[in-house]
This record gives sequence, C-alpha cells and structure tokens, in this order.
Amino acid sequence: MLKGNRLIIVALLLLAQWGVFAQNNANSPYTRFGYGNLAERSFGAGRAMGGVGIGVRDSKQINPMNPASYSAMDSLTFLFDFGVYMQIGKFSDGTNRDQKLNGNIEYFALQFPITRWLAMSAGLQPYSFVGYSYGSLESIGDTQYSNQYSGTGGLNEVFLGLSVDIWKKRLAVGANIGYLFGNITHSQNLQFSGSNAYTTARSQRLEVRDMKLDFGIQYTHPLSATDKITLGLTYSPANSLNAKSYNVLQRYNSSSSTVVEAESDTIQGLATDLPNSYGIGLSFVRENKVKVAADFLYETWDKASYLGETGKFQNRKKVAAGVEYIPAYNQKLYFSRIRYRAGFHYSNSYLNIPMTEGDVQRNYGYNEYGATVGFGFPLIDNRSFINFAFEYVKVKPEMPTMITEQYFRFTLSYAFNELWFFKRKVD
Repeated sequence: MLKGNRLIIVALLLLAQWGVFAQNNANSPYTRFGYGNLAERSFGAGRAMGGVGIGVRDSKQINPMNPASYSAMDSLTFLFDFGVYMQIGKFSDGTNRDQKLNGNIEYFALQFPITRWLAMSAGLQPYSFVGYSYGSLESIGDTQYSNQYSGTGGLNEVFLGLSVDIWKKRLAVGANIGYLFGNITHSQNLQFSGSNAYTTARSQRLEVRDMKLDFGIQYTHPLSATDKITLGLTYSPANSLNAKSYNVLQRYNSSSSTVVEAESDTIQGLATDLPNSYGIGLSFVRENKVKVAADFLYETWDKASYLGETGKFQNRKKVAAGVEYIPAYNQKLYFSRIRYRAGFHYSNSYLNIPMTEGDVQRNYGYNEYGATVGFGFPLIDNRSFINFAFEYVKVKPEMPTMITEQYFRFTLSYAFNELWFFKRKVD
C-alpha cells in the first residue's frame, strides 16, 4: 500500500506542474491554424503498435482510447501509467530547411477496480499542441519591414472514466467524463525600418474551459482456450465549447518602445466546436503470445465552427494497425519475455489551410504517414513494464510549395501493476 500512496503523491505533483510541462510541445507552422496538432490518444503500449486501442482489451495496460476497456483489469490490481517523449522535427519547403528538438511529460493515469465488474480510471492527457515561430523580410517600395509569427499553448484534458462488465466478461461498456482546458496564443509582430520606424504587435489568446464526453463498448468472443477476438466501438459527441478570445493590438516606437496606440477586446459566445467522433477497432489475441489490432476513426470536423467561422476544417479519417509478439512468456530468459511491437498509421489533416497559387486562393490540407516499433520490458514481478516506442512520421502537404515535415519521436512510459488488494497469509 505504501508504494501506491507514493504513486498518488507523484500523480498530484505532476498535476500541479502540468501548466509548465504543457508548453512548447510542437514546432509545426501548421499549428497556427485551429486547435493546432491533435495529440495521440494512445498510451505507451498502444503507441508502439501504431496508436491502436479501440478494440484492445488488456488487463495490464490503461487504455483511454476506449473507456470500456477498464473493466478488463483483475479485481485485485492497481495500475499506474506515466509517459514522456522527445522528438526531432525536420522541416523543408523545397528551398529552406530547419530542424527542432523538443520533448516533455506527455500523460499520466491510474486505474483500479471498484467491484469485480466495475473499474475506474482517471488521468491527464493532452488534446492538442501549438508551437511555431517563423517570419520573413519584405518591402514596400524602398521601405523594408519584418513580419514575425509565433504561437504557444494547447489544450489538455483531465478525465474520469468508468467501465462496467455487463455480460459474462464478454460485453463491457464505459464512459469518460473529461474537463478540457488550456490557452492558445497567437502573436504577430510587424516591424518597419527607418528613423521613424514603428512596430505593430497583435496577439490573440484563446481560453477554453469545458466538458468533454467519450463513450465506448467492447465485445470479446472466445475462439479457444487461448484465443479471442474483441470488437470495440467508440463515440464522442460534438460539443460547442465555452471559449473566450482576448485580442490585443499595440503600436509602439521601435527605438524607445513607447506605446503610441493600444486596443484590447474580449470576445465570448462565438461558436467554437469539437466534432462528432466515431471509432471502430478489432483485435485478435493469443494469450501471452500474439496480439494483432486495427482501428478506424472518423471525425466530422467540416461541421465544426472556430470562433464563429465555418469552413476552416475538413473531415478527418485515421487508420492504424499494429502487432505485439512475446517469444516465450514463462521462460526465465529475459529476452524471451520482452514484448516486441510494431505498427503503422495514416490520417489526413482536419485543417483547411488558405494558400494562394497564382491569383487563386484555395484551401489545402496534408496527409500524415507514420510507422512505429517498440518494446515492453517486463520488470522483476513480470506485471509492470517499461514501454519504449520509436515513431517516424511524415507530413506531406497537398500543395508542393507548402512545408513538408518529418518527425523522429521517442516515447518512454512506466506502466506500474501492483496487487493492492491481495492479502498474503504468513505462517
């Protein structure tokens, strides 16, 4: 029990520091639009399998992608999962190249049984990331000026979930109640050259505080004593968020930094939406040997408004698949007990990015391709794991002159599994 108390203290400390950790988790110019880059929803084990989870039911892993999965855990078990990541991003527009390095705490969650048929999970995970900084030198006649853009922030989600086994350990339903919060700040600095030069600074801060719901169902069908398949379905309803926009405009003398003009405005009540999200997943498991899983996700972003405007988003589809293999679960040889994982994923962007080609302005998006490999290293008790995943992601835009991105991402997580409620008899 002492170990469990320490884990709860660590979780509370992480929660208190999340506002610091949640910054600068992205370096993509595409995060200038909408809510930024959408975060992965899978935890350590699923991340190494391409990000699957909708149809995955594992008693030793926390899987918030489908809240119906929580009741798969043993009634004497307590679970805790904590993940961090680091990534190298490479960016190219065909002429210019850049490279960025960043990383941070990504998520943490705990899970425990309430009865033999009811389990609860709670945690903190990101919803989106914003982070970019770029600019250009331009001129009007003989006057030169610099135009600089930057953005920071993102949205995070605290969630509490319940899962109920309603029929013979085969059919389970679950729900997450989440609280979505965060700030997204976009800034623009326009600075002119010359003795009487001035700088115009604009900033917009979007503040979000609202609830979010996720529902899931899983059905497991046994094929033999060791084999089974699981079908999972998820649904997250659309939601018009409680959001405020704080806008500031300042014009000041570049040499003395004296503000000569300032305006500010707070806007509330403009429609700022999340989409309907539908997911389906299927997995095949041979106990302590093989796991194969695949997911499909569909989100209706085209119906979502952003600060009162429509047409900024397009529907998003994501496909993911992965496999896990254990050479020999019960052998003493350590390498035979390691869980070897691999997977891939594909998705299109939810963004409609306005671009001008010639004299015609159109909206473009991008496609994202990813491949993953990873390992689950069992600890001494053979229940807890250190999970490692390596992910390569390529972001390929629809318009050739837009920026191509590549990411080399490393994820490390600690999945703690403790027999909390088991009483040992001592003779």
